[in-house]
Amino acid sequence: MAKPQEKVSFRERLKQIGQVFAFTARQDKWFVPLLIAAVLIPIAVAVLLFLLGLGWVWIPIGVMVALLAGLIVLNLRSNTAMMNSAEGQPGAAASIMENLRGDWRVRPAASSTTQFDMVHVVIGRPGVILLGEGQQQRVRTLVSQEKRRLSKVIGNAPMYDYVIGTQEGELSIRKLRTTMMKLPRNLTGKDVNALDKRLGALMARPQMPKGAIPKNMRPTKGMSRQQRPR
Repeated sequence: MAKPQEKVSFRERLKQIGQVFAFTARQDKWFVPLLIAAVLIPIAVAVLLFLLGLGWVWIPIGVMVALLAGLIVLNLRSNTAMMNSAEGQPGAAASIMENLRGDWRVRPAASSTTQFDMVHVVIGRPGVILLGEGQQQRVRTLVSQEKRRLSKVIGNAPMYDYVIGTQEGELSIRKLRTTMMKLPRNLTGKDVNALDKRLGALMARPQMPKGAIPKNMRPTKGMSRQQRPR
């Protein structure tokens, strides 16, 4: 179900900005120099205009432009740093979708294998979206299986599927956000709620991961003997 938006205090917002700043500075060596330039240039121009006798009004204008430029640089460079960090990481697509603007119902790793291949199921105004991550051949098989399973309950709702990756025919995680926002809005909010309930009931049934069971998850011989009837 969609999470209700919680009000964030000013102190919490500043803390979040600080975390984004620190993360971006670690990932992007050009971030701090660009941020300094974006802030200092408007202020320097405003001070110069003031010294030329064009009025003190340029000082607050310069400060406002500097703040705006700083936020733009922070937003652009932090998004780039986040994409660089997320590329190739399992579950990155689900994380991006969970933070995407709009009403998106995300079920991470609704289907998966023991080799960390996974298919995330997303419900939104476009319909049902399957996002596969992992080894291409295995993921495509997993996506096909999930499509057959979900087609039994989604009715006429459109279904889209993408495999996240950098190879031919795959969707780069850098383009995931824009691709999702460009999809047509085929469903109403009421349709999304109804579809979410139907898929929730289907996915409540437990599924074993596909593939060989890892050794550390296999029962020991002692456990097997204890479970045998005497």
